[in-house]
Amino acid sequence: MTFKELGISPQILKAIEELGFEKAMPVQEETLPILLEQDVNLVALAQTGTGKTAAFGLPMIQKMNYSNNDTEVLVLCPTRELCIQIANDCKNYSKYVDGCSVLPVYGGASIDVQIRALKKGVKMIVATPGRMNDLILRKKVDISKIKYVVLDEADEMLDMGFKDDLDNILDATPSSRHTLLFSATMPKEVENIAKNYMSDPIKVQIGIRNQGSDNVSHFYYLVHAKDRYLALKRIADYYPDIYAIIFCRTKIETQEVSDMLIKDGYNADSLHGDLSQAQRDHVMNRFRLKNIQMLVATDVAARGLDVNDLTHVINYNLPDELEQYVHRSGRTGRADKMGISIAIINLKEKYKIRNIEQQIKKAFSKAKIPTGKEVCKKQLFNMIDKVENVDVNYSEIENFLPDILKKLEWMDKEELIRKFVSLEFNRFLEYYRGAPDLNVDENASLKSRDSNGDRGKRGSHSKGERTNKEGNFVRLFINLGHRDKIVPQRLIGMINDYTHDRNIEIGRIDIMDNFSYIDVIADKAQDVINAFEGRSVKGRRVSAEIAQQKGSSSRGRGEKREERRGERNNSRRDSSSRRDNQRGDRAKDRTKDRRGDSSNGFQRRERGDGEKRQQRKRY
Repeated sequence: MTFKELGISPQILKAIEELGFEKAMPVQEETLPILLEQDVNLVALAQTGTGKTAAFGLPMIQKMNYSNNDTEVLVLCPTRELCIQIANDCKNYSKYVDGCSVLPVYGGASIDVQIRALKKGVKMIVATPGRMNDLILRKKVDISKIKYVVLDEADEMLDMGFKDDLDNILDATPSSRHTLLFSATMPKEVENIAKNYMSDPIKVQIGIRNQGSDNVSHFYYLVHAKDRYLALKRIADYYPDIYAIIFCRTKIETQEVSDMLIKDGYNADSLHGDLSQAQRDHVMNRFRLKNIQMLVATDVAARGLDVNDLTHVINYNLPDELEQYVHRSGRTGRADKMGISIAIINLKEKYKIRNIEQQIKKAFSKAKIPTGKEVCKKQLFNMIDKVENVDVNYSEIENFLPDILKKLEWMDKEELIRKFVSLEFNRFLEYYRGAPDLNVDENASLKSRDSNGDRGKRGSHSKGERTNKEGNFVRLFINLGHRDKIVPQRLIGMINDYTHDRNIEIGRIDIMDNFSYIDVIADKAQDVINAFEGRSVKGRRVSAEIAQQKGSSSRGRGEKREERRGERNNSRRDSSSRRDNQRGDRAKDRTKDRRGDSSNGFQRRERGDGEKRQQRKRY
């Protein structure tokens, strides 16, 4: 269906036709007739990159009253990048609409400049929740005449810890306003927003709830953990025209992977919370211009990025929260183009693939890491394709051609081709000569694990110490469990992050409701214990200590005491968890109010996007 058939005004049609918009995408076909004809509350469930900005932006621009300067539309989104992108899109849509002013408001930029712009009058504000809440508390923005509030990427805003800010903002808007909620996934927190702030909303769902995009193919590569980076390079070499975001779990890992890729000669860079706003903008501009082929990023830093034509999303590590995979994979396969989402995993992580398949209602295909020979062949023919398709300026090169032919006349055609190919190709041949097979044989690995699985239980050792064929392990007790949303990968990630050492050998992990046991190589056990000292998860102090050996008489005084304590605390936590969360949230608000916009450096940047909150939340 065309936008003209949907009832878009001539002024807006002229602008979007210049942008190359012809036919409406599914979410636009569903929402535009409703929003253009009625004043309603609406909940739209649609994947990232499906055209949601136009779905709410076009009707808002068409319906605003331009006879005054009152702010009538407020759009809230999770990150500054998405904020800027939505504002720019709406400015483009309203290019020929007189009086339509759009202002992006976000942290990390001068609040004084934004206040001066607000005083002049703005029809539409696009804002991050944190900065918008600051402006409301300072009484520098008038939203008393808001007609529509749009919550874009609502699930991400809640996941980043913006619930209190959203509540404050929505409470400050008129009760007569209408709310439009757009989300890629629909967790309970988003449903609660709809329930509390929206009366009888119309619901639009594109695809199956929490489902991944139909335009994305999903693959996983099974490798040993130590070969993860080698596998990444092999994949990058196999796709010479790759244009990808590589997702890592932590800022440290993101920087490490990026540095290694750059050192190895790849067009890569990193995006994470430690970068200044100027650095982020510089990296993103280079990436959008495709001067960078691979952007290595954390989930928080990459939220809200709107980049077209990504060929791949690569999960260097799978996310701890499975719903986050939907957001990652949704970065590719946009605007009816096909994309590929890749997960590089080891045997211990394979169960996560099955869980994600259930979540996104899509099957993963197991792929083989290309061999060195396959990579070389792919690179060779990619180079030949480029030669075939290169534009030749015949008039300019004609003057040089006689000298060139004379210089090369001693070579026959075959020798000329060989030398031409070798000029660019020798480095790949050299690098991949004798390259090992990185693929894991699942059947062989399972048999090996079965035959060696009980060795660590034999022998007599000091408390908490076990042995297997690789050496002594010490069993540690950590006071985090299922109730803290702890999974093995998250526990390993915490150890990697806290110790700044990704090479600590980990053995068996047992997670209970309120605590966990983890086997750590003996010579690193004390480092892990020290690293956990003083750490907190969601306001609760975390501790690690050597566990008592199972079966020993001291267990009643050691682990059993902790178990009983955990069970007693269990009921207390159930009854007081809500109060604790409220206290914690109020404490965050007080800290945020004291900080205001006078802070600088890392804290200010993280405050602007909510990334600092996400960093706390992630572990």
